[in-house]
Amino acid sequence: MVTSEYERRIAARFAGFDQDGNGYIDREDFMAAAKALLAEFSTAARSDRGQSLYVGAEAFWQGMAGIADRDGDQRITREEFVTGAVKRLRDNPERFAEIARPFLHAALAVADTTGDGAVGVENTARVLRVLGVDGDVAAQAAAQLDTDGDGRIGEEEIVSAFARYFTVPE
Repeated sequence: MVTSEYERRIAARFAGFDQDGNGYIDREDFMAAAKALLAEFSTAARSDRGQSLYVGAEAFWQGMAGIADRDGDQRITREEFVTGAVKRLRDNPERFAEIARPFLHAALAVADTTGDGAVGVENTARVLRVLGVDGDVAAQAAAQLDTDGDGRIGEEEIVSAFARYFTVPE
């Protein structure tokens, strides 16, 4: 049973991971997200960037399963997600950032169309939309990540924001 406002917010974020909407998160959800990102940016799955994204997705899945899959069935229910996030990540958002980093690093490489190690605000919004964030919210969130106003967002800003989104109650 979800009780606190923090737990309600975390539970709502479950849908972003449940790519196919079947009520649980599994490896296929992470692979579907990788496939959708590759399609969005016309990147071949067999390319170096494509392979890195799939490896990052697998690492992210393994990290999430290690935190939240309490019964070991290779599926994370909404309740497991809330319990895992609240009990294991709230006091250590850096741990969540490190679990997500390989996937986020690879996703940024796919979205980095200029090759300079940063992603434009619009491409950041595209990534967020592919991952299930509403279009207007994605655009607003991407703009807010550009704290210096240069139109480019680096890995540290994205990893930090991602961890805060899932672990900070505000």
